[in-house]
Amino acid sequence: MGLAAPWAVAFYGTTPLVSERDSGRIVEVVGEGHTREVATVAGVDGAGEGGLLGIATHDRYLYAYYTAGAENRVARFPISGVPGALSLGRRERILDGIPAAVNHDGGRIAFGPDGMLYATTGDAGRPRLAQDVDSLAGKILRMTPVGGVPPDNPIPGSVVYSMGHRNVQGIAWAPDHRMFASEFGADKADELNLIEPGRNYGWPGAEGFAHRDGYVDPLQTWTPEDASPSGIAVVDGAVVIANLRGERIRTVPLTNLSASVDSHAGEFGRLRDVVAAPDGSIWVLTNNTDGRGALGAGDDRIVRLGRVTGPT
Repeated sequence: MGLAAPWAVAFYGTTPLVSERDSGRIVEVVGEGHTREVATVAGVDGAGEGGLLGIATHDRYLYAYYTAGAENRVARFPISGVPGALSLGRRERILDGIPAAVNHDGGRIAFGPDGMLYATTGDAGRPRLAQDVDSLAGKILRMTPVGGVPPDNPIPGSVVYSMGHRNVQGIAWAPDHRMFASEFGADKADELNLIEPGRNYGWPGAEGFAHRDGYVDPLQTWTPEDASPSGIAVVDGAVVIANLRGERIRTVPLTNLSASVDSHAGEFGRLRDVVAAPDGSIWVLTNNTDGRGALGAGDDRIVRLGRVTGPT
């Protein structure tokens, strides 16, 4: 498919849209294996792990999380046109002032079942910010579709929903509205967490299972060389996790959150995102052109899985 450092997939109706981290491009998938540029987001700084990161759609808007100099921002763009000829209108700033750095920029955005927009942020290479309630770094944020603070947020007047995160790059919800997040550890333990409002997930004081008062322990952990979890989705009764360094799909059943099954290890290289398509299939986004992967034929690309146990 020839994508360049892609980061996220979002569906606008049945049309897949993909963000490219370094180029700042939004492309739509038109037909089997073909893409078309919808727009390039101006002002994107693609240094290091920053750039055009997560995207989401809501009503007739595309939402994007991107790096611009020393800060990360969330903006939205009205979508017009028909599939195969989509375009984006003028940018509307939703949230800014999220600390940015060469590493640990977070970047996943998604709308929850409550209709609110959630955004994950990294610690921007300054771990202490994850414990600073006045900083937007090292947090999961919750806001209205226009960037306002929901009145039921855990901290009055703040978009901070949870804190103590090192670098969350995946969020998803179960049918019963439980919220899950995948998080990069430092050198010991990558995590899958159950996210609850107002809770503290420990970084930098804790990585993995700490069993310390005031901190929430993860549901389970993996060594970074086997994981580096990025995008996640809840599909058919399981949390499905795309892994970068681990180069595999990991599936965690909702009925046993301490268990997991691996599949496709080493088959497609680094995996950045996984999403449920409108037809019920699973789409996996490879990330072998991001400067850390080994290129394969057609990289980077989207792999369509009928089930997590095998490609169609």
